[in-house]
Amino acid sequence: MAQQIFVNLPVKQLSPAVDFFTKLGFSFDPQFTDDNATCMMVGENIFVMLLVNEFFQTFTAKPIVDARHSTEVLVCLALASRQEVDDLVAKAQAAGGKIPNPAKDYGFMYSHGFEDLDGHIWELVYMEPKQDE
Repeated sequence: MAQQIFVNLPVKQLSPAVDFFTKLGFSFDPQFTDDNATCMMVGENIFVMLLVNEFFQTFTAKPIVDARHSTEVLVCLALASRQEVDDLVAKAQAAGGKIPNPAKDYGFMYSHGFEDLDGHIWELVYMEPKQDE
């Protein structure tokens, strides 16, 4: 059976969040979109549900973390090249996202990231393919 992952993130306002991620090249499933939520398609089996805070709160009795001031999760996406990493970071910055740290080059792995409009941290990595020894 194919596994799927749905990451649920609270957002203050849905429309600006959708606009931000659209500028980064992501698309959304209209079947799972209304005034309270949308389903962002990240990969074949990877989805991010953007839920307005009030709707998100219906799924938990715990308070929602304000990701602009505290961190609860780091979302990490593996991309196909260093250029894709740099391009997506540039798009995020142009769309109003913040770049909290400089890129890091570990030789076998290259990483960079951004914060979206609600402060959620998105780490992007490219890992060199393993060479046969």
